[in-house]
Parts: sequence; structure tokens; C-alpha cells
Amino acid sequence: MTGMSESFPRLHARTRRFTLGVPRGFTIAPGGDRVVFLRTKGGCDPVTCLWEFDVASGKERLIADPRALAVDEDDLPAEERARRERSREQAGGIVGYSTDTAVTTAAFALSGGLYVADLKTKRIRRLKTAGPVIDPRVSPTGEHVGYVTGGALHVQDLEDEVDHVLARPESPEVTYGLAEFIAAEEMNRMRGYWWSPAGDAVLAERADDSPVDKWHIADPANPSRPATEQRYPAAGTPNTGVELFVLALDGSRVPVSFEDEYLVTASWDAHGLAIVTMPRDQRSIRLLKVDPATGGSTVVREDTDPAWVDIVPGVPGHLSDGTLVWAANVDGGHRLIIGDEPVTPATLQVREVLDVDGDAVLFRAGGDPTEIALWAYKDGRITLVSPAESGVYSGHTAGGTLVVTGQTLDSEGPVTRVLHHGKPRGHIASHAERHGLDLRVSLIRAGARDLATAVLFPSGHVPGSVRLPVLMDPYGGPHAQRVLAASGAYLTSQWFADQGFAVVVADGRGTPGRGPEFERAVLHDLATPPLEDQVDALQGAAARFPDDLDLSRVGIRGWSFGGFLAALAVLRRPDVFHAAIAGAPVTDWRLYDTCYTERYLGRPEEGHYESSSLFADAEKLDRPLLLIHGLADDNVVAAHTLRLSSALLAAGRPHNVLPLSGVTHMTPQEVVAENLLLLQVDFLKKALG
Repeated sequence: MTGMSESFPRLHARTRRFTLGVPRGFTIAPGGDRVVFLRTKGGCDPVTCLWEFDVASGKERLIADPRALAVDEDDLPAEERARRERSREQAGGIVGYSTDTAVTTAAFALSGGLYVADLKTKRIRRLKTAGPVIDPRVSPTGEHVGYVTGGALHVQDLEDEVDHVLARPESPEVTYGLAEFIAAEEMNRMRGYWWSPAGDAVLAERADDSPVDKWHIADPANPSRPATEQRYPAAGTPNTGVELFVLALDGSRVPVSFEDEYLVTASWDAHGLAIVTMPRDQRSIRLLKVDPATGGSTVVREDTDPAWVDIVPGVPGHLSDGTLVWAANVDGGHRLIIGDEPVTPATLQVREVLDVDGDAVLFRAGGDPTEIALWAYKDGRITLVSPAESGVYSGHTAGGTLVVTGQTLDSEGPVTRVLHHGKPRGHIASHAERHGLDLRVSLIRAGARDLATAVLFPSGHVPGSVRLPVLMDPYGGPHAQRVLAASGAYLTSQWFADQGFAVVVADGRGTPGRGPEFERAVLHDLATPPLEDQVDALQGAAARFPDDLDLSRVGIRGWSFGGFLAALAVLRRPDVFHAAIAGAPVTDWRLYDTCYTERYLGRPEEGHYESSSLFADAEKLDRPLLLIHGLADDNVVAAHTLRLSSALLAAGRPHNVLPLSGVTHMTPQEVVAENLLLLQVDFLKKALG
């Protein structure tokens, strides 16, 4: 354990936001007797190991430790670095693995090497490969392992170690078996190939980047290095061309027919091969059944929405008799659908389907937007399976074993419980560091819309004793919530509060958890509703704590969409906001990607981009504004900040820009992450007096 003498910003950076040492990536053996998982050995240790928990004894054992395998992680393939950036992976070592259906064989990549572990004998071997390996996946039968190298999809026989190339790229712009940028960044699909249940074929994505515009991410701090060339599908421009092929181990190749631009996901189980697709406008989503022999596809289900359809992770699935497990927006709620019937009430918002085990479905859902509970559906009934205490829960189930991870406002970090047929079988330990903060969080409903809002005070603050300067700390956009009944959501906010601020965190219109109508309020306008709701939440918090909040000194900080919202706040509402810190802000939506931007604003020619961008407001700036941007950011590129800075300069408006050399959309470097927090506090204290 680290001594408490270490500063919170340093510890926050070193522990990767207190995620190191937390168990994750669970796979339960079909008999329910074993749980395989990932975890680092300590709260400051970034090297992830592979472990196994024995359900009967409650004991765990180490399966694979990258240090024992003498692997150097400085040598990651570029595609793997990109994959980790898309998945916001904070750690190193074994950050992903796959197993066969029986969970007796596991495969993982380390620094481009392919490793296979026998989970019975604990024997680990490194296989010879044609090049550095991405995304190895064991076949369901455990006889083969697939992997991608150099854009080619390979399959290796695990017995004789003979390597076959299933598909070779026809040009440098083509890859087989990898998810394209948009799938990984915006559709939560990190994979590009799927094994058949019999292990005799794979469904593989062929991605052709050649239609996509070329961008160049330079490293100005190192002028001797050439810029990184990247294909970036900006709003209104061409996407990667995606095709699908059934590639059999006998060498045959069958193209799969589908019309839509986006491949959302695929699934190949005992009930057949299915794909989910969306057209470019994202107003419909189609589930197609595919005949692997001919590649022909037929529509099984189609859902439409005049604004956009939502992608719910974990579907499609099937009950043991083949009945479809699906999720869709029906009668004003995100609902679980079994066959054709919604089985959850419209007031319970379904977030994700986690597992289908026989005739039972495990899913995450919440009635209150600050809570995400774990529910099970079976035989026409739904039951709550996570603890009754409000919090944020997830889990997995197989063979009568249930793994429940959860965090509440009172828990120091995530807790992982294992149950077998409802009886507790112990915990999978977390080695996460203690944050050492005294959390002072009040969850309230603020404003006319009852916005979920968190108000944080310094740990020593006596209510009513002094009016504190206020710091709004939002994300405020689609897909992400900040106001949750989980302690981990507020660590940085509490640290800012302890520097002498009342911190207000609010989830306005556009954020998830309150149902489709609330989310769709940002259609064609990503600026007005989110900003109005930050103002409403601030005023609602001040009404609740009139003697503690000083509304004459209000700052706002945010990253990504939150950075956009922070800059927007001082530009459009300087009467309310007196200083802003905008980290990696989207300043011009034409510079952001197709799938995300067009979902909310349509195509650029439809005319909804100007009112949601910041440039037209540049001349209005008369408050202190600090812009922060990682120059290596390949998601929200640094051009966003640099162009806004140019517009501000042209309007004669003073502002500050902090460029972060070598930093991507995440800021993992310890010293950078620590000093970034300290610099923000310094800026706010000076700006707000």
C-alpha cells in the first residue's frame, strides 16, 4: 500500500483513477465451478495478470503473470495501441483474453506475442506467428486460435501449431478481422471476427479504409518525427467500407449480403448466424439471420425511430429453445424483449444485456437515473438480483454461478461477490488503493426538470458557515452519466471541493438513464438543452444550499463533451459562468466523426452544425478560458482547440492554451495527469478570486 503522504492527484494518476487492482473481465465456466478474470497484483501495479477463482473453495490462483513470461510492453503493435485507446484501456499486461466454450483453454496477446494457457495444467506456451498479434480468439471447440497480423486473419491449429491464412488484405488500406474506427469508438464493437459454434469457420469483417479522408496527427514537440497518417471519417465524409465473409477452415469464402452502412454487431450461436446493421442515418436497426452456406440474409426484426435508434450492448441472444432476446425503445422506455414481447416496464431503463444462460437473462437496468441494478428474467418474471442498496452494479452468470460487482456511495471501491445457486461463495478480492478522501456528496433533484445533481462540499465545511466559490464539473452529453450512486464517480470532484469549492455535477437532457425522450431532447441541437440544464441545476443547487454557494463566483470544467460544454458556458452565459476550463473540447462538429455527430445533428448540409459549434461565439468571450488539448489525440483532434484559439485571437479575446505533447484523449502519464489537476485549481483560484 502507498503511504497517505502521497498527494491525491499523484495517487489518482498512478492508480489510473483507482482502477488498478480491481478484478474485471470475468468468464464463468459452463459448470459454474470456476471464474476466470483479470486483475493487477496491486493498486499501483499496471501489469494485468490472468487469474482463476474456484467457486467451491473460494480460493483463487494465478494463471499467467506477464512478468514471469519476461515480456517487454514497449513493443506494442500500432493496431493494439489504437484498440486500447478506443476501449479507454488504462492498464498494461494481459488486458484481454478469450476462451473456448468449456473454459479450459485461454489465449491472449502480450507485446504482439501469442500465448495459450491450459487452464487445467496451468501450462503456458508461446506460439510462433507470422507477425505481431492482435485479438487472438480460441475456437469454441478449443482446437484452433484465430488472430490478426498485418491486416491478415490467421488460424492456428493448437495441436500441431500449423498456421493457415484465412484472408489476406488486397491492399494496405484493407484489414480482415478487425473492427473499424467507427465500430470501436462509437458502437462499442471491439471485434471484427466471430467463430462458428463448431469451430470450422469464422465470420470476418473486411474493412476498406481507402474511401476515408486522410488526416495527419503531428508531434510538434518532435519535429524530426513524421506525422502519423490516420484515416478519419469526419461528419459528412465517406466511412470505411465494411463487408462480411464466411471463411471456412477448408478454404471456402462466402460473401454475406447486407445493405446498411454500419455493422453494429454479429452473433453466431447454436441457433444460427445473425448480424445487426444500421443505415447511415441511424433511424432504423435491423436484425438479419444469415445462411452461412449461401451468405443470404433475411430480416428477422426491424426497429425504427424518427430521431435515432439506440444500440443496446449484449443483444441479440437466444433462450435455449431459440426464442429471441432483444432490447428496444417501446412505449417511451428502453425495454427487454423476449420473442416479440416487452417483459420489463417502460419505467425501468434497460442499459445492457450481460448473459443469456439457458432460459435466464441477466441484464442491467435502472428506474432512478442514479442507479444501475442487476436484474434477471426467467419464465415471464423479472427479479432484482443485485443488493437492494442503491448503487451501480454489473455481473455475469453461468451454470448457477453469479458474479456481482457493485459500488455504492458508501463503498470505498467496487466489491465483487460470487454466489452459487443463490448462496454466497466469497469475494474476488480487489487490490485497489484507498483514495483517502472524505466524500461529502449530496444527491439532489434540481430545477424544473428534476435533474439528477450531486453537490460536494470540502470535507471540513460547516453548512451555512461560508459561501464557497462554485465549480460545475459536468460531462453533460450523450452516452455518459456523471451523477451515479457510486463513490468512484466523485473522487476528482471531491478533491476539487477540498481545494475550497462547492462542486456541482449535473446530468442534463441528452444524458442516459431517464429514458428515450430525455435523451432525444438534443436532436439537432447539442448546445442549448445541455447548457440550459447546467444553469438550471446550478440555480437548483443554490436554492437547496443558499448559504453555501456563492453564485458571483462560478467556474466550470470538463473534458471532451464536457470541455465543449465548459467553453460554451462562458461564451453564451457569461452572466452565470465566470471562468472555464475546456479539456479536449469539440469546438466544430464538422471535425468530429460521422456516426456520433450525424446521429444527433444529421448531415452537415442539413444546417444544424453552426448553432452547436463555438466559432460564431468567439467574439463574445470576456471571461477567463483555459483550453487544454493532447496533441496526439486521434479522437477529438487538437485542431478543435487550435481553431477556436485562432478565432478568439482574431476577435481580440485573451485566453490560455495548454498543449499536452504526446498525450492522447486520455492522459495516462502520471506527472502530466497530476500536474494537470494542480494547474486547473491554480487557474480557477486566480480567475474566481
